[in-house]
Amino acid sequence: MPSTAISAQGSKLEISSTAGAAKTITGIALGFPTILTSAAHGLGNGDVTTLAGITGADAALLNGLTVVVKNKTTNTFAVDIDTTGKTVTAAGTATPLGWTKIENLVSFKGFDGQASELDVTDLDSTAKEFRLGLQDWGTFSFDVNKDFTDPGQVALDTAKRTGTLKTFKLTLPNQKTKTFDAFVKNTPLEGGVDAVLKATGVSLRITGDVTDA
Repeated sequence: MPSTAISAQGSKLEISSTAGAAKTITGIALGFPTILTSAAHGLGNGDVTTLAGITGADAALLNGLTVVVKNKTTNTFAVDIDTTGKTVTAAGTATPLGWTKIENLVSFKGFDGQASELDVTDLDSTAKEFRLGLQDWGTFSFDVNKDFTDPGQVALDTAKRTGTLKTFKLTLPNQKTKTFDAFVKNTPLEGGVDAVLKATGVSLRITGDVTDA
């Protein structure tokens, strides 16, 4: 059969920045996932948004949560919150996190962690027995051609210096996204004869889950 390989060309990595303008929520379809209606919201899959102002007996399930946009259409988007059988009123806002593109991206790799192994062997076991523990997504690393004026690279250096937790979004050429929180562990600088300056092996330590959209 023909190859289904996807070119990495056109991949984009972004780092979180200041919040954007709040979007008005005018409708909620309860279930899992929960579908929110917001006319011409302009959000994309993988965007991160904070919900507020929603009313109803079970509004606490949504208010104050930072969620990742999935299955977006022009006027709706889904979030992974289970509201099946709950009482929630269709009102409120969704305030999206801003994004700054990290320019000059050359290559990337990551999500290389693995769940821990829990030994559950006991005296009735006939062989070693295991269960999987919490998932660990590991690290995400990448190379860029260095640009000291690029806002995305400046944000990386600042996050490294301050130890600030940031949100990152990787958008692939097929528009699939991976959104995750991480600490910037290093932003190394590399140079040489007849070579451009590079930040090679920038390392992000992922904390928490990775959301695919």
